[in-house]
Amino acid sequence: MDIKESFEFRDIRPEEAEEAAAIEQICFPPNEACSREHMLERALTAPELFLVAIERKTGRMAGFFNGLSTKEESFRDEFFTDAGLYDPEGKNVMLLGLDVLPEYRGQGLARALVACYAERERAKGRSCLILTCLEEKVTMYQKMGFHDNGIANSTWGGEEWHVMSLRI
Repeated sequence: MDIKESFEFRDIRPEEAEEAAAIEQICFPPNEACSREHMLERALTAPELFLVAIERKTGRMAGFFNGLSTKEESFRDEFFTDAGLYDPEGKNVMLLGLDVLPEYRGQGLARALVACYAERERAKGRSCLILTCLEEKVTMYQKMGFHDNGIANSTWGGEEWHVMSLRI
């Protein structure tokens, strides 16, 4: 299956914010998931930093990748809860969630979302994508080109996170 033929990759639309919030609740445990309110605020504040994958056959959102641009260089938990930290001129993007519905996993959709996102942000003049992930996801992100920078200064969800970066 050719991912680009099966899915449309584009910015989120305002009317899709609720669907994205619902997908977040499916993809992450309650202690890690972004709240509905924060997801809606993020999607409305920085829709151009919210990439969705829409299945062409059904029109269904299969997943998304989202973040906030900033001039800051270090990831901090406040990015998850405060869309006001968004700086349209920022050269770095703090990535806040890679969500793929369970029935679409294992098809390369997450990899396609990351590649498309990195390409799009590089074209906008951004220089680095930064995210945090749990230990079990480090290898997956390394295969996508991210560098493991060690344990993050994050206590989000009461978990220990790795901070990872991708120079674009």
